[in-house]
Amino acid sequence: MSSELTNADVTGDRRPTLLVIADSLSYFGPKGGLAADHPKIWPSLVAAELGWDVELVARIGWTSRDAYWALIQDPRVWATVPRAGAVVFAVGGMDSLPSPLPTALRETLRYIRPPALRRQVRTAYQWLQPRLAPLGWPVALPPKLSVEYLEECRTSLEYMRPELPIIGCLPSVHLSEAYGKVHAGRPAAVDALEAWGREKNVPLVDLAQAVRPDIYSGEGNPDGIHWGWNGHAAVAEAMLTTIRAALAQAGSGDVSAAADGAR
Repeated sequence: MSSELTNADVTGDRRPTLLVIADSLSYFGPKGGLAADHPKIWPSLVAAELGWDVELVARIGWTSRDAYWALIQDPRVWATVPRAGAVVFAVGGMDSLPSPLPTALRETLRYIRPPALRRQVRTAYQWLQPRLAPLGWPVALPPKLSVEYLEECRTSLEYMRPELPIIGCLPSVHLSEAYGKVHAGRPAAVDALEAWGREKNVPLVDLAQAVRPDIYSGEGNPDGIHWGWNGHAAVAEAMLTTIRAALAQAGSGDVSAAADGAR
């Protein structure tokens, strides 16, 4: 990311922005994917409660590695960091899911040509993935690498905005047939993330604790991995509690003053 952001001149009465770098859990609802400004997804709920704007940078399947790439490559992120009131890295769930077939294979399926071959390979992948998932290993991104990428994100932001609150997340839970309803990689991911959070003073929101009732009630998305509206509301409540505590610890006084350091 360009160091020029440290000298950005943010003037006027512009509100702070909640910068969320996330996977599809942030913008999928009970029936599928939604626009980044949908009022019922948790980033919108949090920003509305804080009286902030929100910038959601997310894609389906994103891991902590993708979050780092977004931070260093996406000009929307560069534009938002100077006026951010807080940054949330809502990734890690995908990292801990079983990926017995190479992650690179899944990510490059779209590039296979001709289209007929691509469809055949995708069909084979979708048939094999749930059948191999019960192995539980390997995961999409090992915990050690997840933490390394998140730490790269944290140090990059600290260099530019040392006062900026940064929030991380513990992985959600799922009942997805696509992953054989297996999440054997979650405990190791939680341990690694909690150790990182303690060492670097990064508060973590436990997505699993927030969404378990929604996932196990059957009221979430039929795919078994994305949430319903109750799940989004519960995550928003947990995020608000954590963000407000982080702002208080940073000595911002009140929420409206959170972006003063960028001005």
